[in-house]
Amino acid sequence: MFEKNRRARIGSLTAKGGFLNERTICDIFNNWKKSDLAKDWLNHMNYDLNKIENVTAIHVPTRISKKDSIAYGITESEYEEATKFKKADAQVKIFIKLTNLIKVENLSLKKTNSDSNFNQVDKRTVDTYQKMWGFDEQLAHWLKLFTGQSLPKSEKSLDISKLKEPKKRIYINEFPKKIQEKLFDFFKNNKILIVSDIIKGRGQLSADWILVTKLNVNTLENSWALVDINLAMNYFGNGEVKISPRGSISIGKITLQRKGGTPDPTSLQFKINPCGLFEI
Repeated sequence: MFEKNRRARIGSLTAKGGFLNERTICDIFNNWKKSDLAKDWLNHMNYDLNKIENVTAIHVPTRISKKDSIAYGITESEYEEATKFKKADAQVKIFIKLTNLIKVENLSLKKTNSDSNFNQVDKRTVDTYQKMWGFDEQLAHWLKLFTGQSLPKSEKSLDISKLKEPKKRIYINEFPKKIQEKLFDFFKNNKILIVSDIIKGRGQLSADWILVTKLNVNTLENSWALVDINLAMNYFGNGEVKISPRGSISIGKITLQRKGGTPDPTSLQFKINPCGLFEI
């Protein structure tokens, strides 16, 4: 589905501790002259260390004001798209010697541990996804029944007595067959767009790379995988669209679920297992 133009790079950290947070990773890049780890990452990102004059990395927060957006190279006209579809957690600027060239690499950072099997990568309301991807009112209606935004009793065509959670929600495998087929067709026909939006994003803060750090819960040592975003999209998006064992939807190795819990209990969420990137 996507071109595999760069391989994954996998390594380990000798220092013990907890999870590597976003600011710690930025500190590693900023200390690139003394950090073998940063040099390894930069080499894998196809940079000749002898040609680098300087590297500066900054954390990209979840929310960015218009006032602060200029620090991330975002113009006023780009602000809405960049912040709405943001996937970058760190932005690394590489200054090349003897030129005025500044290369910018946006990294999506994922923390996981050796016992973990999922990581939320996108969460929005059904209405927001409808605006993004253009599915019709009928699919929006049934997806709201799936999330619990609309209650099953509001759908007169359903036999409430046959539902697993008749007071809260409807599972995908409880949809009428024609609605299931229509939903599957939509995800199949728009798979590349959907995978790109939830993994890479759009605009100035879309991701160029995914850096996964995995904490071994027994030794407290971190290992890491640095993966080109196209390779990551190919990995997670590869596979069929089908009903998951729990009555949700699987899109390749991506699971679509209702959010549940708090906050935003009736939103849709997409989840992946980032540890899979250690296997490619």
